[in-house]
Amino acid sequence: MAILFDSDINWETCLQFGTRKFFKEKACIYQQGTTGEGFYYIQQGLIKVTTTTAMGKERLLNIAIPGQLLGVQAMDRQPHFTTATAVNDSILYFFSCDHFQKLIKNQPSILNMLIKTVIHKMHILADKIYLDTLLPEQQLAAILMNICYEFKNFEVPLTQQDLTKCTGLTRITIYKILKQWKEEQIVEIHGKKVLIRKPEELKNLLGDVII
Repeated sequence: MAILFDSDINWETCLQFGTRKFFKEKACIYQQGTTGEGFYYIQQGLIKVTTTTAMGKERLLNIAIPGQLLGVQAMDRQPHFTTATAVNDSILYFFSCDHFQKLIKNQPSILNMLIKTVIHKMHILADKIYLDTLLPEQQLAAILMNICYEFKNFEVPLTQQDLTKCTGLTRITIYKILKQWKEEQIVEIHGKKVLIRKPEELKNLLGDVII
């Protein structure tokens, strides 16, 4: 799962400790059940994070965007409990467990950030696995609000096509929902971005669902 991007950390100075990796659209970055060997920083692209239930059904948990991290929950070399897949061609930096100490020396605040956000993600995971049981409007609201929380910004850098690929909802469904929200001035569409004008309306739509 993706974790919180901390604006106080200068990731550009940290990339020297990582390995640059390219992932084509639909490529698997890591698979649920495989042993974690490090974490990833997303420089470019969109990453879909899913989990597979005991019944074999895939459930969408999150959409990770540039500036976020992936896979930190398996930094203790335990199996991943999610699968990360590239929604489009993406560039990530991989930081191995062995190089983590060098990274901490360069940016000590990273350790505290990882601990806090992993704890937070564990608290909300149980609620997110039921995302696909929600109504389409609630699914889209949950995804958008989660990205806003993760990225600390109410401007979401996703197109309608991106949302279609990531959520599994049809383009017509996404279009109709966003059209209605635009009419209600809940969101604005600016090119390849969705600006959330009334986040409280999306929260109300979710009700007791934790994001």
